[in-house]
Amino acid sequence: MAYVKKLFEDNFLYYASYVIKDRAIPDIEDGLKPVQRRILHSLFEMDDGKFHKVANVVGHCMQYHPHGDQSIYSALVVLANKDLFIDKQGNFGNLYTGDEASAPRYIECRATELAKDVLYNPKTTQFVESYDGRHKEPVIFPAKVPVVLMMGAEGIAVGMSTKILPNNPVEVLEAEIACLRGKKFELLPDFPTGGIADVSEYADGQGKVRVRAKFDLSDPKRIVIRELPFGSTTESLIASVEAAAKAGRIKIASISDYTTDKVEIEIRLQRGVYAEEVLPSLYAFTECEASISCNFLVIKEGLPVQTTVSEVVRYHAKRLLGILKAELQIEEGELLDDIHARTLERIFIEERVYKAIENKKSQEGVVKAVIDGLAAYKKEIGREVSLEDVERLLKIPIRRISLYDIEKAKAEMERLAAKLKEARHHLAHLTDYAVGYLSGLAKRLAPAWERKTELSGFNLVAVKEAAKRDLPLRYDGQSGYLGTNVSSGEAKFEVSTFDKVLIIRRNGIWSVVPAPERLFVDQGLLYCALADKEALADLVFSLVYRDGETGYPYLKRFRIEAWIQNKDYPLIPENSQTLWFSSAPKASFTVKFEKKPRQRVSDEVFRIENFDAKGIKANGVRLYAKPCASVEGPAEGGPDLFAPKAPRPASRAAPKAQAPKGGLLAAAEARKASASKPKSRAGASSGASKAAKGGSKATKGPAPKGKKKRGD
Repeated sequence: MAYVKKLFEDNFLYYASYVIKDRAIPDIEDGLKPVQRRILHSLFEMDDGKFHKVANVVGHCMQYHPHGDQSIYSALVVLANKDLFIDKQGNFGNLYTGDEASAPRYIECRATELAKDVLYNPKTTQFVESYDGRHKEPVIFPAKVPVVLMMGAEGIAVGMSTKILPNNPVEVLEAEIACLRGKKFELLPDFPTGGIADVSEYADGQGKVRVRAKFDLSDPKRIVIRELPFGSTTESLIASVEAAAKAGRIKIASISDYTTDKVEIEIRLQRGVYAEEVLPSLYAFTECEASISCNFLVIKEGLPVQTTVSEVVRYHAKRLLGILKAELQIEEGELLDDIHARTLERIFIEERVYKAIENKKSQEGVVKAVIDGLAAYKKEIGREVSLEDVERLLKIPIRRISLYDIEKAKAEMERLAAKLKEARHHLAHLTDYAVGYLSGLAKRLAPAWERKTELSGFNLVAVKEAAKRDLPLRYDGQSGYLGTNVSSGEAKFEVSTFDKVLIIRRNGIWSVVPAPERLFVDQGLLYCALADKEALADLVFSLVYRDGETGYPYLKRFRIEAWIQNKDYPLIPENSQTLWFSSAPKASFTVKFEKKPRQRVSDEVFRIENFDAKGIKANGVRLYAKPCASVEGPAEGGPDLFAPKAPRPASRAAPKAQAPKGGLLAAAEARKASASKPKSRAGASSGASKAAKGGSKATKGPAPKGKKKRGD
């Protein structure tokens, strides 16, 4: 088992590392994923100035990419549609509509001049063996521009992903020029589909961007979409509009797609509906507005690294200096070699050094004669004459010697000397040379790369705010159903499909649910309202219930401040019964007690404002240590809501009726009742003060002013 665990861990780490480094994440140096790099390498190898069938390019690329032709073909189409490094001919799909490209046997492509200029240089490129060891492929292209910023990238690896937004190539070059000159720069995304972008939270490539479609509102009765938000196609956008219309969130008469090489989606509105009224709903419920989160992850020095747009620009500005320096040094060396070769050739012919080899009979003698003949011009030559130099001189044809043009050779030497001087000047002023190179590139690209996306700040349209509350929520007290599809009963209020509703049932269970279409909540619904936390925070509910064990009345005052959607919460203990409920801040109610023999108090009046609100999990305050029969007062559900439906159990039944008392016995009972009245009022006042303090159990509630309490 330990072996299996080790094998799994080792293989998984190897697999994860491979996917991250060699499949999904682009490299910071050339901005390409391995499959893209291999496609361009194949195009450079096949380049003859003509178009090649994509099927042939895919087949050639399979020498380097071991993952099959379909992955190569898909990556080539995506890369070609960036319009940077691949010239395309044929149907490569439609970026606006989402239509797929034709089969690879029908379409053609070739490398662009830009790709050859900024990526291709075998002299400075490091090569490694391909997966089967038969060929050589580049490790990294010596890219002179930050390709990853121009094209953008998106990929999902093991445990990480990348999302890099594309930028305008001309703006990228201008930002790099500003960086080389030590000036401040800012680079913001530009999308190929155009649209409007709010980059206030872009955070230099690590935040998010909100994008919107661009509308033509010249006609108030129709909306024409001219540009798409990044990441959407006409097909997906139309589907989202139709879904919103079907759900009743926007009111449209029809939608038509006239897109060709430019986007044109026409939305016709219903009678009485105007464009300005519909825009918020389009932003909220369709793909006309979207939020794009960025994650700037690249491979740098063999490891995945999170970075920013500004850091990439600075990295490439420094790297460009290194690449240009290496190219200039190579050019300088080649020019010196060429000048040296032409100098030897001129001396060999003009000074007739070749005459010295006419009488030599061995190869060694011929070589020695040439070297000795050139020794007299050592100062002019400037470096040691090698055997390779002698071999090259000996291979000069007799016809070339006889037709040698001294003036032409002199002009060629002057040209080489001028180029050498220029290369050395560029090496001495490397930054200026880099700025000049980038400026020329930007000037070349400017006509075809105008900014497409308009930068503008706008407020995000919340879905709840845009949704219209036009669905009546009805409650049928007879059937116990609540919802927008309930046809009978009382209309409580109007809701939208995004609203949440607070429901308090008669059995003391409360819950918060999405606005229901048809939900059984039982008869005698206590309370129903929109579940708005801000509004509910200031609302105190009052509930009187009868305890299931003792039968005593309890008052519970509480707030509803937090909840989990679709979860039921109990308000009262098990087997208890709700007697009265109110959401009013001030109200009075009368508790009626069960009739018993020799009972002194049959009812008591309480005011809810005399009691403090407690936590929603508390049981509340005991109002009286006597079993109660009912509660009367202005309740939330009407006067008959809490009317008793069944008689009390036999154990708590009222005592049997007694015979009427008369004579002396009746007079004695009257005197006894009259003597007990002051004591009863004192007891009631003491009980009310204790209940008002909210800490101890109340034995009796306070009597209303101006009303005498009945005697025992």
